[in-house]
Amino acid sequence: AAKLAQPDRRVVAVTGDGGFLMNSQEVETAGRMSTPFVVLIFNDGGLGLIRWKQMQQFGRSAYVEFNKMDIVKYAESFGAKGYRIASAEELAPVLRSALSANTLSIIDCPVDASENLLLTQRLGTLPSMSEVQR
Repeated sequence: AAKLAQPDRRVVAVTGDGGFLMNSQEVETAGRMSTPFVVLIFNDGGLGLIRWKQMQQFGRSAYVEFNKMDIVKYAESFGAKGYRIASAEELAPVLRSALSANTLSIIDCPVDASENLLLTQRLGTLPSMSEVQR
């Protein structure tokens, strides 16, 4: 929607692999409408937020892991340009390339799912907005 509302601006949609899979049929729509933008997928191999919530509440997770999926081939099957990065250092150059391609581009960015919990713990130590505003 952002690219349709602002066609002259470069647009990057950032999502997890779970969120992407819930709406990935829109890759076909964007391709059919020749809508050039970039989808950056943080791929942790499952429903990471749901996994985290299950672990917090129940001490285990269930039914939140995905089989391996080739996001590059998925992108290409709809006429989009697919990228896969292998290291953090590759993200900036691949993102620049995707943004300059002027086509629908999908970037598969693998992330370590165990970092989600660590990040949440670190963020939990930050003051809340109400504390900051005091």
